[in-house]
Amino acid sequence: MSNEQTLYNQLLALDGRGYKAYQDIKGSYQFQDFILIIDHVQSDPFASPSKIILKIPAFVAQFPPSLYQSPSRTLGLEDYLIRQFDQVARQISSHRGTGKSGLIAIVSVGQEILKRTAAFVREGNLEIRFFVGLPARGRTILGRQAAQMLCEDIPEIVDRALKYSALNPEALRKQVETVEDADWLRQELGKRGLVEFVANGSILPRRSGVDARPLETEAIPFQSPKSLEVSFNCPNRGLIEGMGIPQGITLIVGGGYHGKSTLLRALELGVYNHIPEDGREFVISEPTGVKIRAEDGRSIVGVNISPFINQLPQGRSTDNFSTTNASGSTSQAANIIEALEVGAKVLFIDEDTAATNFMIRDRRMQQLISKEKEPITPLIDKIRQLYTDYGVSTILVMGGSGDYFEVADTVITMNNFQPEEVTKQAKLIAQQHLNERLWEGGDTFGKITPRMPLSESIDPSRGHKAVKVKVRDVDEVGFGTEEIDLTAVEQIVETGQLRAIAAALIYAKNTYMKGQCTLSKILDKVMADIASEGLDCISEFPQGDLVFFRRFELAAALNRLRSLKVSL
Repeated sequence: MSNEQTLYNQLLALDGRGYKAYQDIKGSYQFQDFILIIDHVQSDPFASPSKIILKIPAFVAQFPPSLYQSPSRTLGLEDYLIRQFDQVARQISSHRGTGKSGLIAIVSVGQEILKRTAAFVREGNLEIRFFVGLPARGRTILGRQAAQMLCEDIPEIVDRALKYSALNPEALRKQVETVEDADWLRQELGKRGLVEFVANGSILPRRSGVDARPLETEAIPFQSPKSLEVSFNCPNRGLIEGMGIPQGITLIVGGGYHGKSTLLRALELGVYNHIPEDGREFVISEPTGVKIRAEDGRSIVGVNISPFINQLPQGRSTDNFSTTNASGSTSQAANIIEALEVGAKVLFIDEDTAATNFMIRDRRMQQLISKEKEPITPLIDKIRQLYTDYGVSTILVMGGSGDYFEVADTVITMNNFQPEEVTKQAKLIAQQHLNERLWEGGDTFGKITPRMPLSESIDPSRGHKAVKVKVRDVDEVGFGTEEIDLTAVEQIVETGQLRAIAAALIYAKNTYMKGQCTLSKILDKVMADIASEGLDCISEFPQGDLVFFRRFELAAALNRLRSLKVSL
């Protein structure tokens, strides 16, 4: 292993040479406090930046063992270090030439605390993976600037962001304890017969549709109605009180702009932990909750949507339904069945993003169009069976139809962002104004048919490249010659999740799709490997930009791959 001075001298010697000469610096270098590994060198100033790994021993970092004594605390610490690195790197890195020259960056993060391959803490030893844009003017190496970046700027980042003595101990302690408490609460929900918990004092509104930080002014702290208030005694913060949403069918109602969709959005993202001061750090959801919406134009392959749609014209079957251009109703039906197929136990639905004819068919329409002529069985007629037959709860924002009062277990109205339980009032209204619509749901929900994806239909190659994957923001993956549109998969929150999902699709194809294996079992195996070995197991080489995803988002990506083929 070379040392810091060797690297410094090498970089000075490269000054003025062609950019490809940077390849000579690949390798490991011992600095005073850490090992710097130059793992991959970019091909030119405009290419993806170079990949760097830092290894900092525990006796240098000096983090107290209490900060990583459990998986939850370790996750909180790793997330905190990524954010500190990002903050300091932004302060000291500067543009030094052409393209990405001068860039020092780590994976982008949002409000959620997720497992990322950018940081690892093992028995107090740190491994940090990040990116550097090696500087050049045109394609001529700027060696002195590169020496300053690698041999001066990076040690400064280590000193200011990755050593315990330089950090705010109270803020760090609060973060690891927040994660530990949130994980504990999530495990407690089922024991209490709950699917959701929203702590009193939570701030749910966001600054804007493109800024997920909490609203700074005029935000009204959340306060549970007394009838739904529950309390927990958390491991760190102790007593916490808030609204508990029980298992079953819950309606969130109220006037426009009073916070219905804001509450639902907080609940659907409660499957993840959030940083302190986010306002939603103690909005905790059952971890298998999935947001469902209509998705016109999506591809559907071999899904049994017959619980919702059957008796199509020309006698077409919906037991094995496929289309390249789904309607709102067929896409919403498929989205529900696909979520159930891979284990969802809670569905989040907002009428604003749902297909109207999928949600309700009133008595007048039933009289005009008889059931024999209407292929769609609306959700209102299947939602109760979904719970009784499969134990799947539904949380539904509904502002336009009181017909759901009859099937709801809990009704919550939002008034100026404050909840009130109105279940008794809703049930009384339902009794006073009898619904004359005919029941169309049959006796049972229907069968959920497992599917087996065919390996040969999942092809990440493009041209001469065996694997060609490109991620665009948080809504699209270029996968071989295909484009996987994930715009409607609203629980994907970071671009790194898309990179990991794309890698996991390839891993699943190569590892677990050799024989006849259902999608659910494939996901079981992939997620078990990630749980035991980390996200590195799904990539050929160590990457610093992969972010944890759930089985549901991986399934969503596979289901939207237009080349997908399945057998039943």
